Amino acid sequence: MRYPAISSFRENMFFIRIFMILLLSCLTVKINLCFSSIPYSLKSLTLDGHFNFDEVHHAARDFGNRYHFLPLAVLHPKSVSDIGTTIKHIWDMGCHSELTVAARGHGHSLQGQAQVHRGVVINMESLQGPKMQVYTGNFPYVDVSGGELWINILHESLKYGLAPKSWTDYLHLTVGGTLSNAGISGQAFRHGPQISNVHQLEVVTGKGEIVNCTKKQNSDLFHSVLGGLGQFGIITRARISLEPAPDMVKWIRVLYSDFNTFARDQERLISAENTFDYIEGFAIVNRTGLLNNWRSSFNPQDPVQASQFESGGKTLFCLELAKYIHSDETDLVNQEVENSLSLLNYIPSTLFISEVSYVQFLDRVHVSEIKLRSKGLWEVPHPWLNLLIPKSKIHDFAEGVFGNIITETSNGPILIYPLNKSKWDNRTSVVIPGEDIFYLVAFLSSAVPSSTGKDGLEHILTQNKRILDYCETANLGVKQYLPHYTTQEEWKTHFGPQWEVFVQRKSTYDPLAILAPWPENISKGNTFLMTSTLIYYLKEKGPHCMQERCLDYKFCKPVTRNFPCFLIYCKSIEEAAVTS
Repeated sequence: MRYPAISSFRENMFFIRIFMILLLSCLTVKINLCFSSIPYSLKSLTLDGHFNFDEVHHAARDFGNRYHFLPLAVLHPKSVSDIGTTIKHIWDMGCHSELTVAARGHGHSLQGQAQVHRGVVINMESLQGPKMQVYTGNFPYVDVSGGELWINILHESLKYGLAPKSWTDYLHLTVGGTLSNAGISGQAFRHGPQISNVHQLEVVTGKGEIVNCTKKQNSDLFHSVLGGLGQFGIITRARISLEPAPDMVKWIRVLYSDFNTFARDQERLISAENTFDYIEGFAIVNRTGLLNNWRSSFNPQDPVQASQFESGGKTLFCLELAKYIHSDETDLVNQEVENSLSLLNYIPSTLFISEVSYVQFLDRVHVSEIKLRSKGLWEVPHPWLNLLIPKSKIHDFAEGVFGNIITETSNGPILIYPLNKSKWDNRTSVVIPGEDIFYLVAFLSSAVPSSTGKDGLEHILTQNKRILDYCETANLGVKQYLPHYTTQEEWKTHFGPQWEVFVQRKSTYDPLAILAPWPENISKGNTFLMTSTLIYYLKEKGPHCMQERCLDYKFCKPVTRNFPCFLIYCKSIEEAAVTS
């Protein structure tokens, strides 16, 4: 009768010993680590580019302007091998090193994702190599560096009458940066996000390996890094699908006073054929003089009625549409636009139409950037909140948020538009709701520095938290886009059933957790991931999983980054526990 109790006691002692090993090893590593020797180690590397150990402060800033983590060094690579050599060097340093690496494109991350505390930031815009190549033919594509800006891809591909199919609203972002998240804009309902329009990638893994991958070759790595938040590899090159580019764009805005009608019309449009090429929506909270602001770039269909329109202080919803015009199809496009608009139930007096070049339309946000920079209002905190919401819950969300939480003028644009799940590849790492149609709702707030009012950072962060709390309380099944969490449980909840896949991929492609350390998890982020990796090994392979090859240093690395280095000399995890 006592045997079960003894067995339970031994099991408890085993896990207590494992915990003591973790604790002692963390203390030992922190005490013995000598950062002063690391710069000399990095300086010894033979590179085409160079390290900078002095001018590193710029790498501790980003568009979010809320987190500032100072790196030890900034790598300015000239070749992909520079990146591979650096990461391989850190990988070879093994569990004695706490160096981590973050890839930085144009610095537009929101919450320090491209920063790293006392680690190495890789300046991806320094990356050189084969020039951008546009390939024409039946299946055209552009082959481009991961550090290239989308605006440059647009200008180069247009020389051949071609352009990428899917965009982000802001084009001054790098290829590697958007593909590590998803890349969403108003074309995504038809073509999917940018990660659905990639033929091939070149990736540097957390082991320093340079790997070419496609949907068929090294496919797991290919799908891992797309939407993978930089956790599985650094995208150094990509082949992106192209299509014939239009000459002009018919750009349209209409207003709604009823959210249900607004949402119903959006969903009708993204499910129909031959409607529009771009569909987005946004909320307008208590804005006066809105239509007058549009007149600088849009013409009202009925100027008299438009001049008499009054919002009455209500929250309005704008549907923004674009139809691409090829020079030989102008009459056909005008007819299709007229037919599509006739099916919608917007406020008739609020129809505004403009006709602009393709570049003007796609690069529209840059115009606002220039204006804001001139006023010193660009480099301010941007506590953005981006949510993906199932179609079945979007009305509950709108009622709760626009009815109770955001009732006064917002501190920036609020985007609301639906996406088709069928255009997303479920093998990638990005997490989306499970329904066939889901909405992107993005609160793109800007905070006034030093303000303690409703336009201040603290007020906006409090408002964001109220929105998230409401989503959780109402059980809306919301997923964050561009996610940021500070605890393991939050990340596990975010990934849901994909958590095990995430952990397995991490242990395969970045087993020492070198890449993309999350902010606020700098000292513990790697620990929770590698703890999860150890749990994965124990759960899937049993405590004897390393018994055969535990003397193989490389084999043991996946479970020893934040565990005792002497574990690699043990025959099994149990022996390590006994040794402790």
